[in-house]
Amino acid sequence: MKEQLDLQQQLSVNVAPDQMTALLQFIRCEEDFACTAAELERFLRACGITYGIQYDLLHAISNDPSSYSLQQTPIAKGLPPKTGKDGRIELTIESSAEPKPEQSDNGKVDYKETSRLLNVQKGQLIARRLPATDGEPGKTVTGTEVPGRRGKEARIKAGKNVVCNADRTLVYAAIDGLFTITGSDTINVFPVYEVNGDVDYHTGHIDFVGTVVIRGNVLTGFRVKAAGDIRIVGGVEGAELETEGSIEITGGIMGGGKGSVKAGHAVRCSFIQDGTVFAGEDVLVSQSIMHSQVRAGRHVVCGGAKGLLVGGVVQAGETVQVRTAGNSMSTATSIEVGVKPELREELKELRLAVKSKAEALDKTDKALALLDQLAAAGTIAPDKLALRIKLAATKKQAVQEMDEARERILDIERSLEDSSSAKVEVRGTVFGGTKVMIGRYTRFIKEPTSRVQFRFLEGEIQMGSIV
Repeated sequence: MKEQLDLQQQLSVNVAPDQMTALLQFIRCEEDFACTAAELERFLRACGITYGIQYDLLHAISNDPSSYSLQQTPIAKGLPPKTGKDGRIELTIESSAEPKPEQSDNGKVDYKETSRLLNVQKGQLIARRLPATDGEPGKTVTGTEVPGRRGKEARIKAGKNVVCNADRTLVYAAIDGLFTITGSDTINVFPVYEVNGDVDYHTGHIDFVGTVVIRGNVLTGFRVKAAGDIRIVGGVEGAELETEGSIEITGGIMGGGKGSVKAGHAVRCSFIQDGTVFAGEDVLVSQSIMHSQVRAGRHVVCGGAKGLLVGGVVQAGETVQVRTAGNSMSTATSIEVGVKPELREELKELRLAVKSKAEALDKTDKALALLDQLAAAGTIAPDKLALRIKLAATKKQAVQEMDEARERILDIERSLEDSSSAKVEVRGTVFGGTKVMIGRYTRFIKEPTSRVQFRFLEGEIQMGSIV
């Protein structure tokens, strides 16, 4: 009893708020202080510390107490609880990795093999929800058990033409059709709409909730919109194509400066001439991109035997890979990577908006100054007084909108600084007249160079050889 009393006069134990750590501290340490590890353990247990005691530290303190006299020592550590695994949605059909086109030795790409449709039958099980697992319990230094948290349950997002069982753990196809995931992982089964010929005056515009297959060309002035994929066994003129999925064109895009091709995922084709193409993920071209506006959220690849990029602007969030960039006539060709293209466009629009609002605000300030002079002189008419109040409100709103726009500009500019993974690869020759932008930095190419790679390193765009 006396031993315990002596230790209480010289030692204290502090327990962290979460009770996962106990700290031993000397109240005072006299030169003749001495105790055994066993005595320290009994003291801790008397203080309610029963779990996670660090016995090696007990022995170290008993052997050399002065070394621990001026600090708090974590003498016991609890066992934190573990969170269980999150639930997930498992597909019961072969969704496969995204099929890739096969490229022969001569650079020719056959996209016929990449357009396999994932068909399902009515009543077929297409997905199941796997439950989350329980967490593992932990224990505090005082011996109290702390329950582990269960993982987050997954939620099935049922879209078009699918049904779920009563407890929403299984998903079945409600019709024969094409399995498609759209938006934020929504499961759908879309029927396929086929056009056996050109999209022209005979068919009119097409706006379909599934996948569209066109066994012909899409002519200038016509529109094809789909919620699934669009596959065209032919070519595209100055038409408008738009889909949440991917677009595959066996031929090429001859835009003539009209229309546009927009896909939520990927665009694949043989060539792009005077066209406008947008893809949420990748643009894959087997022959050439000529005098076009091309934007991709991830990659633009123009490979094959030619792999030619000349004129226009190509933008990609991550990489651009071509065989030849520009030409011997120094045709202006711009390649931009390192930030999602839509952010570059938003930044451009925001800067124009701020400039416009600043000009309008200047006019408002001048009008208010004149009205303020009339008010100060006591000669302001009632209608002018109402105008003054209205202009003051307009100014307040304009200032707020400008502040919000400037804040958004700063956010985008900060994202432009993170371009470490972005790159431009030219496996053949890059000619003079080509401009390479990575993030917010620009490099102009003056002399032809072969097999080069551009990356942003150490504060500048550096050009290195491709091995």
